[in-house]
Amino acid sequence: MPRSNLPSAAARSTIADLARSPRIESLGPLGARFVYSLRLIALHDRANRDPVSELAVRLGSVEVAAKALALAQAISSVWPENIHVSRFCCQMLSHDEATIGKLIDSAATCDRAGFEEAIAGLVRPDRHHRLWDAALGLVAAETRAA
Repeated sequence: MPRSNLPSAAARSTIADLARSPRIESLGPLGARFVYSLRLIALHDRANRDPVSELAVRLGSVEVAAKALALAQAISSVWPENIHVSRFCCQMLSHDEATIGKLIDSAATCDRAGFEEAIAGLVRPDRHHRLWDAALGLVAAETRAA
């Protein structure tokens, strides 16, 4: 009896989930705010400019801007490939942005298990602590600035 080459229901569901772009509203306030920061950092990077001053104005704090930039650098150093970001005005998230937003939202609620789950299989486990520490640094700076 020949085997069917059709994907399983679970595989079809996963593919359908990947085809749908999540919206920025699906993130918490800190996750969404960092995604916008990440987009701004990418824009400045392409223009070969330092993003700290504009980040500080948009985020309302030099400390928050510095922590956002430090987190972005930590993410880019451990991410398995270039981070894909959407346009600054876009409400749809790239899959990288959705994952990164989940990391920030998990850190904001001190949910280490959710944080680890969001990057399981994507980032090597020995690098998770670096992202966790940088995310907690950003969350602490955001809390102090509020």
